[in-house]
Parts: sequence; structure tokens; C-alpha cells
Amino acid sequence: MSRWFQPDGRNIPVTVIQAGPCAVTQVKTAANDGYAAVQLGFEDIKPRCSTMAQISHDAKSGSTPKRVHREMRCASDDEVATFTAGQTLTVSCFENIKYVDVIGTGKGKGFTGVMKAYGFKGMPASHGCERKHRSPGSIGSHGTDRGHGAKIKKGKKMPGRTGAERVTVRSLDVVSIDPEQNLMLVKGAVPGANDGLLYIRASTRLYKSKARIQAGK
Repeated sequence: MSRWFQPDGRNIPVTVIQAGPCAVTQVKTAANDGYAAVQLGFEDIKPRCSTMAQISHDAKSGSTPKRVHREMRCASDDEVATFTAGQTLTVSCFENIKYVDVIGTGKGKGFTGVMKAYGFKGMPASHGCERKHRSPGSIGSHGTDRGHGAKIKKGKKMPGRTGAERVTVRSLDVVSIDPEQNLMLVKGAVPGANDGLLYIRASTRLYKSKARIQAGK
């Protein structure tokens, strides 16, 4: 993360993302594959770090072995027709887009209790309470009796592993784009740790105010 100074002297928190270059490693059509999609590959790797099948797959498009591959579904073959295997996509694709959705894997928190994971207040801290101040309390009232004993309902908030899940941050402002270095600056934070992998797309849901700005009204 960094900061972006505006002409009036104010600064806003931004995250610097290396968005590309991405190579088009495969183009799928409804006639050949049953659905329309474009497959992108990101970040070159040494052939010894890949597999023979993956090296051959990338070589068919004239690309070097890539570390990450991701498919983007398209509505029809007409949208796919604008892409060709071996084509290189850069951050300039977002030049006229003001808001993006950023998808990544959030930081893993490990095994956590209910106070840290869900904000429970814990047990009373006064006299008479045993050494169970951070416990969730009774869970018996959340059981269901269907003729074969009480069962805890699915989704009950209990201690367990937290984080390391897919997280989507919607409608982040695109502050600036640097096509020469393939850098994108978005306002605010994005999921995951430093050097993590992100999937960036144009925002699919916008509030009315942001929708008007995106439409140029």
C-alpha cells in the first residue's frame, strides 16, 4: 500500500497492483468446447517448475510456461472473436473503467476462538465464573430434535479455522494506471498478503451514484 497525492494536497490510501501482462493461452467457443471463454496465463516460470502437459498447452498458443491460468466466461462466441491465442493483454484494458472488483484469498488467521472470529463478548468476568471467560457458552439451545437426538444446526458459530478464503472487494476506485509498467492503483485495501495473486474485473454491481460516474453522466 502507498498514498496518492492529489493536486490540492490531499492524499488517499492506494494499493499498487501489477496487473499484467497476461497472455491469452486458449480461446474456447461453444462449437468446440460447449461454452465460450478466454483463458489467460500470468507470470513466466522456468520449464522445470511446470509440467510437460502445461508446457505443451502454453506452447500451442506461442506462449512461455505460465504460473497461473484463469478462465473468463463470455456470453457468446461473438465476444470471444475479439481474442486470439498468443495475444498479450496489459493493464491498458482498464483505461476507461473507473471501478473494479478485486478477488483474492484473504490472510489465514489459523485456529481462532469465537471472540476473535465473530466478536462474541465472552463469559462474565465477575466472581463465580470459572476459567471459561473466552468460551462461547451453552450451545444446547441451538440443537434440533428430529427423533434421533439433538443436533447442532449447520453454520453454528464455534471455534475453528478463520481466513484463507476467497474474498471479493467490490467497486474500488481506479485512481491511476501506468501502462508502461503495468501498474494499477486502486483506492483502499485488497484481499490477501503482499505478493498475493489477484483477479481483477470491471465492477459488476454499482450503486446509482457510481453507475452514473461510470456512464459519464
